[in-house]
Amino acid sequence: MPKYLLIMRGTDESNAAMMANIDEMIATSRQFIDDLFKAGVYVAAEGLDDPAKGVVVDFGGETPVVTDGPYGETKELFGGFFLIDVASKEEAVEWAKRVPAAPGAKVEVRRVPGGDETPH
Repeated sequence: MPKYLLIMRGTDESNAAMMANIDEMIATSRQFIDDLFKAGVYVAAEGLDDPAKGVVVDFGGETPVVTDGPYGETKELFGGFFLIDVASKEEAVEWAKRVPAAPGAKVEVRRVPGGDETPH
């Protein structure tokens, strides 16, 4: 079966809403992961730390430039992912609709090509 990455994307506003209800978000996320596991489609899931604690390596010039903090434009940030092993994109979309998310957040669904495939 193909794997699909459910990429969690948030804005400053949706991230603030999530943090305001973090205990509830953690509980619903754990339940979602349990549901994925029980359905036999769970592969992996991770949330990411505050983007301000990261760095950006920019390959726009002759040598890479490293800067602290998030991208200059933070309209939409990658906040984490769920990796699932399902039969079709349609099934992945149905799981994506169930992802615990704050209002304003988005979930991008991307197929992960197998080791014997070349991405198109």
